[in-house]
Order: sequence, then C-alpha cells, then structure tokens
Amino acid sequence: MIKVSVMYPNQAGGQFNHEYYRDHHMPLVKSKMGSALLYYTVDRGLAGGAPGEAATYVAMCHLFCDSIDTFQAAFAPHAATIMADLPNYTNIRPVLQISQVTVERG
Repeated sequence: MIKVSVMYPNQAGGQFNHEYYRDHHMPLVKSKMGSALLYYTVDRGLAGGAPGEAATYVAMCHLFCDSIDTFQAAFAPHAATIMADLPNYTNIRPVLQISQVTVERG
C-alpha cells in the first residue's frame, strides 16, 4: 500500500479554508478517483514540537492506494479538475510525497 501525502506549509500570508477542504475538495478527489482511493485522512495543523511553536503545516491530507500505478491511473485523468479547485481553499503551494506504508496499525 502507498500513501500520497499532500502538505500545505504554514507560511506568512498563507490562507487555508479547512471547512471547504474537508467538505468539498476532498470529496471531489474521492469522487474522481473512485475505488482506486481506498481511503483518505485530513489533518489540521495545531502546533509544532515545542511549546508555543507554530505547526509546520496548516493542513495535510493522506491518500491511500494499492500502488503508485493505481494512484497515477486514477488521478491523472482528473488532475486538471482537482488542481483547478485549489484557489477555492488556499493560496499555498502544496508539497507532495509518496510513501510506502510499512505499518498501517500498530
């Protein structure tokens, strides 16, 4: 299993509408990717590691798929539509990472 992490850095002047992201954008992603997207999670950054430190990321989502090929085949045909929705909830350029999940439940 793989996890595609989309992370939105906490930056000066950055804006992020968490409600829109949760209630509209992520359901859009799920509807476009269909069963290839096994499930997803959405995180809202609260704090950094030290007391009073800001969160590194204001938000993250994690998309779980069987493989990179499965993800790419499901995402690519809809990439333009999904990416066109970004201005509706943020002005932050996301950072993406694809990881292999080695432990799902510990």
